[in-house]
Amino acid sequence: MPRFSSIDEHIASFDKPVQQKLKELNRFIASVIPYAEPVISYNMPAYKFNKVVVYFAGYKNHIGFYPTSNPIEYFKKGLQSYTHSKGAVQFKLNESLPFELIERMVLCRMEMILNE
Repeated sequence: MPRFSSIDEHIASFDKPVQQKLKELNRFIASVIPYAEPVISYNMPAYKFNKVVVYFAGYKNHIGFYPTSNPIEYFKKGLQSYTHSKGAVQFKLNESLPFELIERMVLCRMEMILNE
């Protein structure tokens, strides 16, 4: 995998269906936390405010969303219909992104950072 220097570069490296989902997710996260800085961290798109709030990345068959482990645990019941692990959630390409859930997870993570 190539090393990315921008979120747009990461998005452009995928086929159109993945690009579309990544663009939607990127725009949405930017609208939820407009004061956060878009960065590349661990070669993935991320939004940073003092520290990384969330990461996301494209894959051939899904979009990976990485809000860290605490929001995953907090919203575990809402994640039952998604493949998820301790720190990641997978969103299928053929399904709409769950924007309400994503927003709640992003804001939860942001609150955790602000209260540290």
